[in-house]
Amino acid sequence: MQTSLHLPSASCIALGFCVYLPLRFRLEEKMKGIILAAIAFTVFSAGVVADGKGTGSMRSHDENGKYTAERADTSANRNDANKKMRYRGFLGGMMLHTGYVCSDDLTITSLSGTNTKLKVGGAPFGIGGAIRFMFGKHLRIGAEGYVSTLKYGRHGNSHAETGWGGILADYVWDCGKCNIFIGGTAGGGSQTNTTILSEIKDDYVAEQDISYRKYNFIAIAPFAGIEYAISRKINIVLKADWLLNVSNPQDDFVTGPRLYIGFMFGHAH
Repeated sequence: MQTSLHLPSASCIALGFCVYLPLRFRLEEKMKGIILAAIAFTVFSAGVVADGKGTGSMRSHDENGKYTAERADTSANRNDANKKMRYRGFLGGMMLHTGYVCSDDLTITSLSGTNTKLKVGGAPFGIGGAIRFMFGKHLRIGAEGYVSTLKYGRHGNSHAETGWGGILADYVWDCGKCNIFIGGTAGGGSQTNTTILSEIKDDYVAEQDISYRKYNFIAIAPFAGIEYAISRKINIVLKADWLLNVSNPQDDFVTGPRLYIGFMFGHAH
């Protein structure tokens, strides 16, 4: 029996957001290509599984020289394994987030030679999306991407903007109307820091006491959360994660717990 893979508009938006982030933050071409290829492979693989037909058949020769049809999978254990890992549906949507993130202590030197010591920190605000394809009873594989902005400093206009995305995998437990999940995301990201060290005047004179930095990194983000079903196709999701920069550590990289809330739409069978 053939099963079609239909994505509602919210899931399509989530998938688009995952693809958009690597382009929006202008990651290095090599890293951008890896992230987009991994996302494409995940979606393509889920589509192949969803559109696949049942097990085929083969013919064997009996003692009288006649061919008899036999199922390709004759082992009961093999059938059970296939059922346990079969494609069950999808879940996708958007989430808002906040939390508390901070950097290490850092020193910024102005053009006049003055050193300013500071520590970036505070509550970020951001948005993002995720899509998951469900396999078997517990496994889900998909993609997600987010953008997060933190404003800081005495002069009010300093900000750190972080964008990241990648392939996710999680393990979920069905607890009735609630699902508890734990997993992680691997991919890439970019952070831009604009630090303003003096008052900005409303004129057309270039400012000197401004530090601008931008860099890319390989991202790992472990997460855990809970989903509550308000209908057969709509879930409220609460999630917490911790973004890690594993390839390009920087003193001004902001990290810490982020808390997410949003809606997920999908179909399971």
